[in-house]
Amino acid sequence: MSGMSGMSGTRDDGPGRAAGWGWFLAWLLVGACGGIGLAAILTVGVAFVVLAAVAAVFLLRTGPGRAVVGGVSGVALPLFYLAYLNRGGPGEVCHAVPGGQSCTDEYTPVPFLVAGALVLVAGCVIHVMTGRRGRAGLTGRRGRAGRV
Repeated sequence: MSGMSGMSGTRDDGPGRAAGWGWFLAWLLVGACGGIGLAAILTVGVAFVVLAAVAAVFLLRTGPGRAVVGGVSGVALPLFYLAYLNRGGPGEVCHAVPGGQSCTDEYTPVPFLVAGALVLVAGCVIHVMTGRRGRAGLTGRRGRAGRV
């Protein structure tokens, strides 16, 4: 009955599962910071890249290695932001401002939105799959050791 709680038949993964998602979210923020830094490299991007590098070194030393895939998912956040900024596109979009109007050229937001969704989902799926493989490996080792 290891891994089961009572008679309900639900899994009891304990605090380890929640902690794994916490590390994933920390890496997601590092990936977002790095993505924003690369997108804005000519202005304030260098500061974001340095911040992401320092945070990555800290997380590599303290967290589980499998959560690194959260950094990949973090790149989705700047992509979603670019889709939001271009929400009026494609083409020239004009807005009323005091004393006239302001017009800008915008791209179509769909490629940014699709790319962001794919990257975010891929990172989450990989994180879940590596978590299952890690738990299955630990259960298998305990099972063999208990039989000896």
